[in-house]
Amino acid sequence: MKFVQLLPVMAALVLAALIVWAAGAGDFAGFGAVLLSDPWGVVTMADLYIGFLFAALIIWFSHENKIAALLWIAPIAVLGNVWTGLWFAIHLPRLIRALRDSRRGDAAIG
Repeated sequence: MKFVQLLPVMAALVLAALIVWAAGAGDFAGFGAVLLSDPWGVVTMADLYIGFLFAALIIWFSHENKIAALLWIAPIAVLGNVWTGLWFAIHLPRLIRALRDSRRGDAAIG
């Protein structure tokens, strides 16, 4: 596995470990109520889900097979960035190549 792929895998594993820890140590429902009662909590949740939307758009437009894209997109709302980290680990080399190729062929990008 290349270093560029290892970074999102490591981040996804750290996030998964934090989720497991928090699930055992915290009160998810109680904190959710507190979080959504505060304006900055609402901003945080909006930021999170807008980020999920951006990841979904990248996934959608980078897959020719739209069924495969939907299968990657659907779990994002539940599994969050653990899932997107795995997607990026798998697809990042292809995305990097595509972006480099687009820079060579289109001076307007970037």
